[in-house]
Amino acid sequence: MSDHTLVRPWRHIERRTSRKIRVGAVEVGGDAPISVQSMTNTPTTDARATIDQIRQLEEAGADIVRVSCPDEESTAAFRTIATAAKVPLVADIHFHYRRGIEAAEAGAACLRINPGNIGSPDRVREVVQAAKDNGCSMRIGVNAGSLEKELLEKYGEPCPDAMVESALNHARILQDHDFHEFKISVKASDPFLTVAAYQQLAEVIDCPLHLGVTEAGPLRTGTIKSSIGLGMLLWSGIGDTIRVSLAADPVEEIKVGFDILKSLGLRHRGVNIIACPSCARQGFNVIETVGILEERLAHVTTPLSLSIIGCVVNGPGEALYTDIGFTGGGKGSGMIYLNGKIAHKQANDGMIDHIVELVERKAAEFEAAQAAAE
Repeated sequence: MSDHTLVRPWRHIERRTSRKIRVGAVEVGGDAPISVQSMTNTPTTDARATIDQIRQLEEAGADIVRVSCPDEESTAAFRTIATAAKVPLVADIHFHYRRGIEAAEAGAACLRINPGNIGSPDRVREVVQAAKDNGCSMRIGVNAGSLEKELLEKYGEPCPDAMVESALNHARILQDHDFHEFKISVKASDPFLTVAAYQQLAEVIDCPLHLGVTEAGPLRTGTIKSSIGLGMLLWSGIGDTIRVSLAADPVEEIKVGFDILKSLGLRHRGVNIIACPSCARQGFNVIETVGILEERLAHVTTPLSLSIIGCVVNGPGEALYTDIGFTGGGKGSGMIYLNGKIAHKQANDGMIDHIVELVERKAAEFEAAQAAAE
């Protein structure tokens, strides 16, 4: 597909300049693609269940997966989990410095840890050395709900100034130990606070930023809240990796994350279905058809566009700008468009099978062309 930003400059997003770090084999920051991550919710001590969930996340397209390590039994299981995972793992560490050292030695690609919360300078030094020795990066994770007591006393409540000050305090500790392989998040459940904190942080430090609206809620409302907060930041060029925090199956977080990035033209994975909401003019059941197509095309990872429009009012116009299109007509049939041009009539009966076949064929053509180019 062509890059529409070349001829439509209003679609161009100028990403904030940040330095690049690595989370295992995944680059974060700089000119690297914005990565999508999620977190397991199985007991880490159950290595089999955790590996199974990581596999589901990998199949959904996750670039990075985070795993909580609250105790020694968890970091012991983490070694087995990290060996089985195909994507880099972030070990989620809170307070106990030994868990950070154990996770680094067990194969973590990144430690999610706030160095100011793990105790004495000697303990911080040990964790940083373990990260250096094992090629780990770190994520400083500031949350509005767990700000330091002295900052809450200073500012009176969680606010952008308090969150940014907390982040910079933690960053300074790592920088004082000559450790610069870190990214930062400043998350809140309030999208307004989240956006303001990230905007302020982006102005004062050049490290990569991990975006998220924390504890966003259940699938529907959490998706909306995350789309507003992350969308505003990403549209303004802020953000290098994202996690959509939903009280739902973690696989849904990956799906929503990619959908946000696809909507902004920042990442392309799978079929982008453009569909009308349907009305009395529809020549076929649009909603049912789109639901079935979304399920049957979930296995296609090659980026391409598909328009499914119920009638000829907007159908032909939408089909001009999609790889494959179907526009409803009359008498039980509609029109198939390929590469923006009328191709042939198609009966409503058998339409879904035919569209799936066309998409799979087009995806194979794109993959072959890309392989030849490489």
